[in-house]
Amino acid sequence: MPIPAGTGPLSGVKVVELGVWVAGPAAGGVMADWGADVVKIEPPTGDPARTFRRMLGGDLPSNPVFELDNRSKRSISVDLSTGTGREIAYALIERADVFLTNIRLAALERAGLGPDVLRARNRRLIYAVLTGYGLAGPDAGRPAYDIAAFWARSGVAASLTPPGGNLPFQRGGMGDHSAGVTMAGAISAALYARERTGEGDLVSSSLLRQGAYTIGFDVNIALMWGLPVRVGTRTTMGNPAINNYTAGDGRPFWIVGLEGARHWPPLARVVGHPEWIDDERFAGPAERATNAAELIAELDRIFATRPLSEWAEVFATEPDFFWAPVQTVEELIADPQFAGAGGLVDVADESGSMTMVASPADFTGHPAHPRFRAPRLGEHTSEVLEGLGYDRARIEELIGAGAVFSEQTARGPD
Repeated sequence: MPIPAGTGPLSGVKVVELGVWVAGPAAGGVMADWGADVVKIEPPTGDPARTFRRMLGGDLPSNPVFELDNRSKRSISVDLSTGTGREIAYALIERADVFLTNIRLAALERAGLGPDVLRARNRRLIYAVLTGYGLAGPDAGRPAYDIAAFWARSGVAASLTPPGGNLPFQRGGMGDHSAGVTMAGAISAALYARERTGEGDLVSSSLLRQGAYTIGFDVNIALMWGLPVRVGTRTTMGNPAINNYTAGDGRPFWIVGLEGARHWPPLARVVGHPEWIDDERFAGPAERATNAAELIAELDRIFATRPLSEWAEVFATEPDFFWAPVQTVEELIADPQFAGAGGLVDVADESGSMTMVASPADFTGHPAHPRFRAPRLGEHTSEVLEGLGYDRARIEELIGAGAVFSEQTARGPD
């Protein structure tokens, strides 16, 4: 089914994506949301992310993970091991603004799709590659998923582990999605530079770098001061105004009083102890740190006396009291502020639409939104080839020869 043209800031930008699983397709998905025409090249077996449906629970009727990263794209299924398949890829890329991939460069080079080859064919091409560990260094070619490069090796997991505690598990795609947004931004910057110079660029990012930047506070403190940052635990927080507490109905919440002089007085007032503002035990940051255990225990006792709904009303009386409830995903989905902030989007499909999470940026002058569901494997093979000038007879010949695959002939899980 044809996908409507985009209306966002990247409308008219042509992207060819050769991506698997999450990180590369996430970048392409964000760009598709922003209006780009993204053609997804898949092998006859499809992007392995199509198997998420089975991995997450069996033979379910939809594939939420794949839909998120691949909506509004067109799928062409090509056997790149054949000369004809490569020529089709070249024809697509020669007409493209961006070639986006998270396949390892060694494999791309073997397939004749390395940066030197493709940029020689199209000097205006933005060649964008998202790797696990970067393009240089002893492990540049090492394979990685985000739980390895972003979560484990970059220091994120260790930085979230309390002394003697078990390593935490990340949620699916955390590193992939943040790296995908970074890549979408980098590609957009390269497109802007191309408008001035007329030349394309080789753009790269990595899961390792994304993880390190995510905990950039810790990394830069280690670099500049040579000190590790202690993992926070709620009973020993030096600033009890930056901590999580639990209301009387068992609902947890965070207080975020970063600036002591500004945020301590509102906290003292909301808990009914304005005299604490000048109490010698708590009057200054050093005193509150010294007596943190005592203060946290007293705050725990007070917050346990009311349900969170009542505390919310008290908190609202202090404009400089910053706080937020700790919500489950289900609570987030029902949160009217999340919807009001544009966090949900309706994505069209044959049955009407399905509500999905939005990518995290909006454009007032050039409104951007997903246009259609993720493609079936090979769904747009004929349409894309027709756009390259192939007639129906030639397309049927290519399908019969196994160089390309249509939705009916592809062998993937969808």
